[in-house]
Amino acid sequence: MVCASLIGQYHNCVHCRNQLIKINLHSVIEWSIIIIKDSKGYRQVKQIVTTYIQDGIAVVCVNNPPVNATSTALRQGLLDAVTACENMSAKVVILYCEGPTFIAGGDMTEFNAPPAPPDLPDVIQAIEDSVVPWIAAMHGTVLGGGFEIAMGCAYRVALTNTRFGLPEVNVGLIPGAGGTQRLPRLIGTNAAIDLTTSGRMIMANDLYDLGGLDMVSDAAKALEAAKAFYTSRPDRPTAINLRKCDALSESAIKDLKTQITLKSKGQQSPLHCLEATLMATQMPFKLGQPKERALHLALRNSAESRALRYVFFVERAVSKPAILGQSKPRDIAQVAVVGGGLMGAGIAFSCLQAGLNVSLLEQDKDTADKGFDRVCSLIDGAVKRAKITRENADKLLKNLQFGTDYNLAENADIAIEAVFEDLEVKKAVFQQLADMMRPDAILATNTSYIDPVEIMQGISNPSRCIGLHFFSPAHIMKLLEIVRLPATDPEVIATGFALAKRLRKVAVLSGVCDGFIGNRILAAYRREADYLLMDGAKPGDIDAAMRAFGMPMGPYELQDLTGLQIAWANRKRQAATRPPEERYVKVADMLCEAGRLGQRSGAGWYRYDENSRTPIPDQYVTDLIRSLGAGQQSFSQDGIINLILAAIINEGGRIIEEGIAERAIDVDMVMVNGYGFPRWRGGPMHYATEIGLEQVRADMAQVALQSPNSWVVSDMLK
Repeated sequence: MVCASLIGQYHNCVHCRNQLIKINLHSVIEWSIIIIKDSKGYRQVKQIVTTYIQDGIAVVCVNNPPVNATSTALRQGLLDAVTACENMSAKVVILYCEGPTFIAGGDMTEFNAPPAPPDLPDVIQAIEDSVVPWIAAMHGTVLGGGFEIAMGCAYRVALTNTRFGLPEVNVGLIPGAGGTQRLPRLIGTNAAIDLTTSGRMIMANDLYDLGGLDMVSDAAKALEAAKAFYTSRPDRPTAINLRKCDALSESAIKDLKTQITLKSKGQQSPLHCLEATLMATQMPFKLGQPKERALHLALRNSAESRALRYVFFVERAVSKPAILGQSKPRDIAQVAVVGGGLMGAGIAFSCLQAGLNVSLLEQDKDTADKGFDRVCSLIDGAVKRAKITRENADKLLKNLQFGTDYNLAENADIAIEAVFEDLEVKKAVFQQLADMMRPDAILATNTSYIDPVEIMQGISNPSRCIGLHFFSPAHIMKLLEIVRLPATDPEVIATGFALAKRLRKVAVLSGVCDGFIGNRILAAYRREADYLLMDGAKPGDIDAAMRAFGMPMGPYELQDLTGLQIAWANRKRQAATRPPEERYVKVADMLCEAGRLGQRSGAGWYRYDENSRTPIPDQYVTDLIRSLGAGQQSFSQDGIINLILAAIINEGGRIIEEGIAERAIDVDMVMVNGYGFPRWRGGPMHYATEIGLEQVRADMAQVALQSPNSWVVSDMLK
């Protein structure tokens, strides 16, 4: 610790007494805390970059938790460290980070403001040009600006389990500090294009094989590994910015553009990353790097990047609804899952992967055996895809019990029901669970549509009852709707969120209504699509329009994939309460009555060849629509998109106004993580703010006009 009165003066270094160092406020040599005096008196200022020298080795330490992000203070600290290490006549500089990770990216809270000096490219260039070679000593995750800094160092050393990546594409950006220009010069053009356009991470050994690292170590600490490397280091290599990389042929570039366009589904940043990475093959670094930087800064202001950054932040904020207050979650160790079908098996597998003990219950021995086999199949699939080892798979199986006796649920902390969507069946399940389990054990239903209050009717201690609506396949889909019943204790809700986090899911709180948040919006989406169908649009036109917007598939392709029978059963259940004046389209009902239930039956809205999932337009459907008196209006692709989105946004607004969702972010995260709404659009409510409520208001007015007495317009669009 040093007093601010010493700042600006030269002093002997405490490590090498013959070295004079100048203490300044940006880079404090040796001392990690300065005491300064200002108008508020004396206070401590923690330095996030500190430097010391020992035996000719300068060590630059970054301590900027939680991820050592490249904030303005960190950039300034590194820049000052370059000068300080040269003034100390160090033989080498080792850059390492405190905490669980190396520098793991930029500070996105700074992205909405103009860049503050020093710019990261200038900092990295100073490191690369330093007369003293730098060694990056890395552990944890080395991402974005952290990876770019490492590429500016003369040498790169990493611990075995270190992961590397340039994930800027995931927030609508390209790397902005030389990443697209140095990486192809370091590991080759094709490998660099793969990493920059996908945003995926690569393990240390794989990066070493590509030539991106000088050493991978099993040492306990990255700093120790770097010191060991220094004793036998090779001659200082040519700086990466002076190296050349192989150019690609025009045909190879064309193929890459086609592949990336298909995969990105309308998102533009992967194509920008390709464009920037190719610049490294077309021009020297001194020309390519400024072009990369200019494009990066321009993309910060794009609607795509704003949306993706919004999603990045609200996926974390959505798990903190106001109702939780200071409620603490309960401990969960044992889970009972009732129902071993596709959904129940997926839930059981997810819980096993999270380290929980699972009891899988079914109605008879045959279905219990099939449920167990489904879980085993999921575990084997994870082994084949190298997601888990065979040893870990065996441990999961040891934590799984299955059978028909509800005694298996006796010691469970929570029971999750995943049986057929039938009220009486579900009620019977919970009566048996309530009789067998502790009176405070949590009871959760996975129902998609049925009112959970009715399901839980008559259960003692209703404060422990909750809805946990998983999405299929449950071990893959990220969304979990946590449904709050009127009597649910906030502690039980907090436990639901804690369980979701353990299962690596995005949890969103919902109140009780038909379909909760997601399926209620899906119903509005399908309803408007059906109205357009009866006004003149074709199923293929509507599906193509929504794919063009960025959805993975259109509403009719989606119905064929998931099966028409569940929605059909729900419509029949709603028939008694449906307003008689509401416009009702019977096409889907008639398809179901004809046995056309989707892909599994070989036909639905489309027909399918044997062993093929490619939808083929079917004259049968066209004739059926015409037989019901379909209109002959013509709709442009943009027109279809705008009207459907207006219906979606309107329903989202109503859900918020009714208190089913607390916030707009709840609606957005349900649609992004559960229903394929493009992340790069930010969710329907965010998208509404991007295009302007006046536009949505006008589109919704047209929707309501085309189908009178069929829509309740939300207050936000009146």
